Amino acid sequence: MPEWYPKRRFGDLPDDMARRFPNREALVFKDERYTFAEVRDEIDRAAKALMALGVHSGDHVSLWLNNRPAWLFLMFALAKIGAVQVPINTRFRTNDLEYVVRQSDSAMLITHDVSGPVDYLDMVREVVALPDGDVVGDANFPKLKRVVIVGDGEYPGTTSWDSALARADSVSDAALRARAGQVDPDEPVFIMYTSGTTGFPKGVVHDHRLIRNVEERAFRMAVTERDTIMSYLPLFHAFGYSEAALMSMVSGARQILTETFDPDEVLDLVESEQGTIAHGFEAHMQGLCDAQEAKPRDLSSLRTGLFAAGMHSATPGAYRGERVLKPLKALSAFGMTEVWVGACLSALDDDPPHRLESSGYPAPGYEVKVVDPETGEDLPAGIPGEIRVRGYALMQGYYKKPRETAESYDADGWFCTGDMGERQADGYFRFLGRFKDMLKVGGENVDPMEAEGLLLTHPAIQQVAVVGLPDVRLGEVAVAFVERRADADVEEADVIAFCRGKVASFKLPRHVVFIDEFPMTASGKIRKVELREEAKRLLKPPGQAG
Repeated sequence: MPEWYPKRRFGDLPDDMARRFPNREALVFKDERYTFAEVRDEIDRAAKALMALGVHSGDHVSLWLNNRPAWLFLMFALAKIGAVQVPINTRFRTNDLEYVVRQSDSAMLITHDVSGPVDYLDMVREVVALPDGDVVGDANFPKLKRVVIVGDGEYPGTTSWDSALARADSVSDAALRARAGQVDPDEPVFIMYTSGTTGFPKGVVHDHRLIRNVEERAFRMAVTERDTIMSYLPLFHAFGYSEAALMSMVSGARQILTETFDPDEVLDLVESEQGTIAHGFEAHMQGLCDAQEAKPRDLSSLRTGLFAAGMHSATPGAYRGERVLKPLKALSAFGMTEVWVGACLSALDDDPPHRLESSGYPAPGYEVKVVDPETGEDLPAGIPGEIRVRGYALMQGYYKKPRETAESYDADGWFCTGDMGERQADGYFRFLGRFKDMLKVGGENVDPMEAEGLLLTHPAIQQVAVVGLPDVRLGEVAVAFVERRADADVEEADVIAFCRGKVASFKLPRHVVFIDEFPMTASGKIRKVELREEAKRLLKPPGQAG
């Protein structure tokens, strides 16, 4: 008997869509337009090029690229040949890059030469000792064999993606089919790095079962081939990866891809391309509303989208979005990289409080509960506690971090999210914030310990603690409380400049507060709760009354 839910593979999805909708437009990027058949052909060409470069089944390949068609082609090509994709945040800088490429055991790094004002190749040269030929032999990266550059030039010590594509014809269709047929859907398909509580990002390992997660959400949101997804969220992030790249390939919906989020560009494209779906966090909703109010467009095609509206601070923006971006019907959801998108989801026919003031109802295949984080006991409706999740789509684990993986689950197999929420009487849930000290800056998870560790290497800094400060535009920004060394001379600009270029810009402290003595617990820990309150007192966010 066949399984009740057939196992499917990421690499098969483009073939399925090309069979169903060969001539339907699948992807738009600037002046480039591709049908589903053309997307399939580009993916196969990329897959053959990777095989020609020596990428084997199970190899890990880091992809450090901004949004562009090549990102999508490579994403599915890697899956098709059984390689494991490692998406890297394009706002990462040298310290982040070095850690992720090394910790992930990547055999290949694919990146830009230059994109916009950012010289990616220059940062690679700072981190990796590039060879005279094109095969890397850096002892700091024992698995890394090749750096591939997506750009117009040829650079010493690297391989150009154009030259790799020129070698694609050396691999036969039969060889590609044989390789694709050997891919095990229970094996990892990608490792996505997310900030944790131990100082550096952790690699979340997922397999192909996420297809079910996306398909079921497509059904609940009525996403079909008639839809057009505005794809401005970064593809390296779970949100964009899932709700644009994967969603298009399970539903037949078209993607309108942009390099970055520019609210005016997005709304112009909604009008000209008849966009129906738009997603985002608080900052995206605010930017879209501001742009529409400044210059009204015809948004009559907009239908729905996921906006993280559970937190109390996000609710006003969600209601504003429905007023300003009519006829958009916003849905709220709860998820994270470890449990994937939409563990909870509101419904299209929910009333506004359920769509805009909750984080939705548990999706099929998920169990969600709220517990006392100290005792693990279930809490009644309306009492805040820690959100815990159990279900088929949870991660395989954190890559090469067995202790952290084990510690993230309780004895009964529930994933401990570290997030605060409450269950409502009707079974809906609401995300309220984080028990952990994690910051959420413009939708990005930021572990304060990373910036703290970096700042402690500054010769003038004795002690440091980084906390979050509410921010109208970004949700939260980082504030560094700094204790200077005796007789040291360091100012706010010096502290911020010390971090710049070493970590992603969203991890940078936006404010620095100098302090003579930290409030401490009896056990010798800094009382960050008091620091957060002090930051609010000293650095009142714009738009808040006194």
